[in-house]
Amino acid sequence: MSDIGSGDEGSSSQSQQGQMEQELATKMLQIQSKRFYLDVKQNRRGRFIKVAEIGADGRRSQIFLALSTAAEFRDHLSTFSDYYSSLVAVSVVGPPNPDNVPEDGKLKSEMMIKDNRRYYLDLKENSRGRFLRVSQTITRGGPRSQVAIPAQGMIEFRDALTDLLDEFSTDEHAYKPDLPEGRHMHVDNKNFYFDIGQNNRGVYMRISEVKTNFRTAITLPEKSWARFRDILSDYCDKIKQPAGASGAPGGALGVQDQPHPLVGNNTQQDGGTSLK
Repeated sequence: MSDIGSGDEGSSSQSQQGQMEQELATKMLQIQSKRFYLDVKQNRRGRFIKVAEIGADGRRSQIFLALSTAAEFRDHLSTFSDYYSSLVAVSVVGPPNPDNVPEDGKLKSEMMIKDNRRYYLDLKENSRGRFLRVSQTITRGGPRSQVAIPAQGMIEFRDALTDLLDEFSTDEHAYKPDLPEGRHMHVDNKNFYFDIGQNNRGVYMRISEVKTNFRTAITLPEKSWARFRDILSDYCDKIKQPAGASGAPGGALGVQDQPHPLVGNNTQQDGGTSLK
């Protein structure tokens, strides 16, 4: 999963995004000479699982899975494990015979597609044994990342993944994978940033006001965006009216949207240029 952010705020935004990323749970598996870490993480775009493989030599490789992709991968693990068991049942006990290895080493293959990512699952065999290679690529280019799970450990890996999915994918249907990119606006000596994110309570917009030595932000849940837009639109219409003109016919503000008595005080305390 592309741990994802908008480039509008540059390195500052990337740093803040790293701080916003949360680790919700982790599992460690020891399969033969390899260690695998399955980390459930959450950032402004939702939850995902990072799978990291640590080899006997300390070399590290990793892939990222959205929760829905992880669920599909879990199901493939069952299928690959059943196929592997059928191979074991008809083979002679002992290490694989190098003379019988397929030309490309692949015994079974599948592919998964999620947004801009492709995942290639290949059950392979070489002189050292059988293993499931999981490769992740990004359609717009970039290096391929992959992990290799020893075939004997696929069931253990599947069970660990199932435990994490059972705990954290309950509300996955509420997560939206394709959120709008962030926006930026410069007014006088201020910068305004509009960032869209989501957490376990749903999608939200964070509006940040940034000056040289000052930063503040408000967060608007998605369900309030339309009303917020209507109130702002009403003020835009009123401010354009000629001096002395009466208010908009009928009044656009409802009972719950009446002017708040503290708004004027907050505006005075800011002391900066108001957004108009």
